[in-house]
Amino acid sequence: MTPYENLANGIVLRAVDDYRDALRDLRVNPSYPDALRTVSEVERFFRSGWFSVLTSVDGLVLLEKLQKECDKK
Repeated sequence: MTPYENLANGIVLRAVDDYRDALRDLRVNPSYPDALRTVSEVERFFRSGWFSVLTSVDGLVLLEKLQKECDKK
């Protein structure tokens, strides 16, 4: 992998981790402002053109899988 691919993967993986953490926080406190903001920002990122530049993964499919994953816990 090139350094640019590594960077792109790192950006996407960080967003995934942040989204999981925020969803977990919202299960404990559904009105937690920081978690609500993070969820909103990451969802917007996964739907963005920038996301599609970084990866070939379908952002909507990824969101759905992450939401289902967090619902199971």
